Amino acid sequence: MKLVINSLFILFVFVASAQNNTSYWQQKVDYKMDIDMNVETHQYKGSQDLTYTNNSPDTLYRVFYHLYFNAFQPGSEMDIRSLTIKDPDRRVGDRISKLSPSEVGYIKPSKLTQDGKKLTYEVVGTVLEVDLNTPILPNTSTVFKMKWDAQVPLQIRRSGRDNAEGIAYSMTQWYPKMAEYDFQGWHADPYIAREFHGVWGDFDVTIKLDENYIVGGTGYLQNGDKDGLGKKSKRKTRTWHINAPNVHDFTWAADNEYLHDTYDGPNGVTLNFYYKNNPEIIENWKKLQPKTAEIMTYFNQHIGNYPYKQYSVVQGGDGGMEYAMCTLITGNRKLGSLIGVTAHEMAHTWFQFLLATNESKHEWMDEGFTSYISDLAMNEVMNQEKENPFEGSYRNYTYLAKSGNEQPLSTHADRYALNRSYGIAAYSKGEVFLSQLSYIIGKENLEKTLKRYFKEWAFKHPTPNDFIRVAEKVSGAELDWYLTDWTQTTNTIDYSIKGEIAEGNKTKISLERIGLIPMPIEVGVKYEDGSKELFYIPLQMMRMNKPNPFPKKKWTVLKDWAWAMPTYEFEIDNGKKIKSVSIDPFRLMADINLENNSFIVE
Repeated sequence: MKLVINSLFILFVFVASAQNNTSYWQQKVDYKMDIDMNVETHQYKGSQDLTYTNNSPDTLYRVFYHLYFNAFQPGSEMDIRSLTIKDPDRRVGDRISKLSPSEVGYIKPSKLTQDGKKLTYEVVGTVLEVDLNTPILPNTSTVFKMKWDAQVPLQIRRSGRDNAEGIAYSMTQWYPKMAEYDFQGWHADPYIAREFHGVWGDFDVTIKLDENYIVGGTGYLQNGDKDGLGKKSKRKTRTWHINAPNVHDFTWAADNEYLHDTYDGPNGVTLNFYYKNNPEIIENWKKLQPKTAEIMTYFNQHIGNYPYKQYSVVQGGDGGMEYAMCTLITGNRKLGSLIGVTAHEMAHTWFQFLLATNESKHEWMDEGFTSYISDLAMNEVMNQEKENPFEGSYRNYTYLAKSGNEQPLSTHADRYALNRSYGIAAYSKGEVFLSQLSYIIGKENLEKTLKRYFKEWAFKHPTPNDFIRVAEKVSGAELDWYLTDWTQTTNTIDYSIKGEIAEGNKTKISLERIGLIPMPIEVGVKYEDGSKELFYIPLQMMRMNKPNPFPKKKWTVLKDWAWAMPTYEFEIDNGKKIKSVSIDPFRLMADINLENNSFIVE
């Protein structure tokens, strides 16, 4: 009996411990950094005090830093990948392989300590591997101090100097950045192509460079004091002191020809605009400003309020990329394109920045959700009046699904065989995920889901399961099947109308499931007298009937359809003659073969 009691006690302790270990936690980092940039050599010296708080249940024996600038060197993983992939990013191509020693990027740590004691470390490409002298216990903090030398690469991808539009510095991923450690362990991915994952914390940064440069980006400017002539040089410098609370990245850009405008955004937010003093673009950048305020208002209303007091739109980088409290975009654009890229990158503030998914593993939640909400915002703010703003993404997805080159959305962002496959998967298939979810659970339920998702998961690191659980709670539907099939497989949706048999006043409609992904089905019927009717076939495994999305239309709910049953029949017994039958008449389901979705009675 004593043995049994002891065994039960041990089991209880184990279960309790396991349950505690599954509760949510996230690490915290606080950075204090000082940077001195030499604009003649494009080199800078940095010092960093980093307070790391281990909120995990695990003891950490080593840590990892990202050294992203090291990717911009001949022979790096980014260089070789670009040279060997079938469809390289045209912005990269073979450019890294041709960089001279004065054009490459690097971050070279020269000193690293933990709580005052020297540490052993090794630079491995874009990752710094650090063995700790003293393990970091759960619920304790430690202080790392580092000094490093760095060189800003010629602008190739996102980061760098002297880009095609003449911006001096686009300083993204420019500092030794602590890798994220979460319930899946360390995420010390090498910088090969794209996507990031960072630790939440507070940043205190000072940046010294020549006095005629204007700095804009992340955080709140504390001052931008001119330092005058240095004692040991003839440089006239200015030190910019910036604080950024509760962010997981810090970005800045600088140029000696920046114009800086401010515009009043919603809820007391100051919108900052930094762009070249170029007469050809000034008018469009002025017109962009009120539209940016309108777009932020849309996101506030449909997701949740922007929580900071400033947001900056900065000309820099290449294309467009989102960062903490700011975006860097190319600025020599037509007005529609300028507003469009700003809408997309600002939407990332909600989807990936505030709702900080690991975009290397779940890139579709990053790009797809952003594409969805920014397309809706553009449709309203720009009065586009599109009946389906996501139509292009449906077409792109269908192309990919039929191409033979599709990989599951669960594929790591660097592991796609083709850049084109990545782009369509992350942006288009990710966007269709949300649009189609609206079809599955109803538009109002999806709108409520997005707001609740933001309320519960802002300033955290949500996973796909966290999102779908919110959708289940809001709608009452079981949705694990949808998350699994759409994101972890390349299964497709294909339903067809097999036929129609009229017998007296009754008509039998026969349907077939050809694709492997199940769906609830809407069937539209037009009668010869001009009337219409919608028949709704619930999906059995969903365990929920969607509310009628068309209150003014006749909506008939039929018995549910079990997935394993390849065919389904239902009977229309109203004495009317049928003119046509169509599956999903509003084209909200991503059926890859629309040719078998309609039937016209001859």
